[in-house]
Amino acid sequence: MRYFIELAYNGKCYHGWQYQPAAVSVQETLEKSLFTILQQETPVVGAGRTDTGVHASQYFAHFDSVEIKDGKSFLYKLNSVLPADISVKDLFEVHPEAHARFDAVSRSYKYYIIQHKDPFLAERAHFVKNELDLERMNRAAATLKDYTDFKCFSKSKTDVKTYNCSIMHAQWKKEQEMWVFHITADRFLRNMVRAIVGTLLEIGLHKLDVEDLHRILESRDRQQAGTSVPAKALFLTGIDYPATIVKN
Repeated sequence: MRYFIELAYNGKCYHGWQYQPAAVSVQETLEKSLFTILQQETPVVGAGRTDTGVHASQYFAHFDSVEIKDGKSFLYKLNSVLPADISVKDLFEVHPEAHARFDAVSRSYKYYIIQHKDPFLAERAHFVKNELDLERMNRAAATLKDYTDFKCFSKSKTDVKTYNCSIMHAQWKKEQEMWVFHITADRFLRNMVRAIVGTLLEIGLHKLDVEDLHRILESRDRQQAGTSVPAKALFLTGIDYPATIVKN
């Protein structure tokens, strides 16, 4: 039987979601915990990679198992063996062909910026001391939806077959004392959100013009875009799937 599991994790101590040789990943940690509970090797397939240090407030993965009759008890046991920085929140049976990565129709991220020194936000927000021009940043962000090729925001050494993504939403908002960048797309390239944010910050700091973003996108050259911002302030906040994957 195939199950989807919903989890959240603080990525500070992990080299991303995906298994890495000689490095601790969220995937490896979850698989070891599942082995403790199920007493058998249980490979887990995630919704996609997250970079080293990136967090997820909502993430999905799938695995195959014998029938789990008491989902609530299963989650309780799994949470009891997982480290404090990973939490499982839900478990539900899906159709045998359902896939956590390939069936996802959209993914959403948030990136947090603070403009004052705050010891309580320092671990989950990026500090930018100079004043930002939010209006310019949002004008630039809106143009992202007009493009599909985002090679200029991708890590140069990556094994993807296409750099095409469809961005559905990209906007900066003020939330309490932070500026928060919201972005939703059907897929993301490695390092893409952090490179976009770094470029938009340069526009907000008047180091680049809004029109420069067109030149950067059309160049398909990573060196033309801004510096990637730190991973600690990036959160994967949502993944959407068609309701039809759930087995009733």
